[in-house]
Amino acid sequence: MTTAVRSDARRLAESVLDPEMPMLTLADLGVLRDVEEFADGSVAVTITPTYSGCPAMATMRDDIEHTLQDAGFGSVEVKTVLSPPWSTDWISENGRRKLRENGYSTPGPAPRRTSGPVPLTLTVKPRPVACPKCHSANTRLDSEFGATLCKALYRCLDCLEPFDHVKEI
Repeated sequence: MTTAVRSDARRLAESVLDPEMPMLTLADLGVLRDVEEFADGSVAVTITPTYSGCPAMATMRDDIEHTLQDAGFGSVEVKTVLSPPWSTDWISENGRRKLRENGYSTPGPAPRRTSGPVPLTLTVKPRPVACPKCHSANTRLDSEFGATLCKALYRCLDCLEPFDHVKEI
């Protein structure tokens, strides 16, 4: 295996688009963890879902496999790892820029995890969210769940535009 081939497999895997937010690549989103090529020409790609039950994972796996196989790589295995869990802190600066340019409110810092059980709260934790159109902080949460589980639906009370906010995870 040459370094050029390995970087080509990585470059190809990094180019795969997120099926739910196609302005982002899986690399931008921080879902792509590792790309390994073996002497026999097979490739192993490691990804971490944004949520353990993310419905887009099957599409992500298929898109990675097809992208690499269409480029001539042999057997492609896509492995899913849940530890450490994905965090919105893994979204690249380029990814955050693309989200803003496409009308999304970007996540702030992810909550800090502690060891032990995850506390369950039944109310929505308030978060300061600015409108991506007019930048007003005068916004309201309309629904904690938007078109996908990783987004919340907000409305700007100044320009009245609805918008998605990528939740801090």
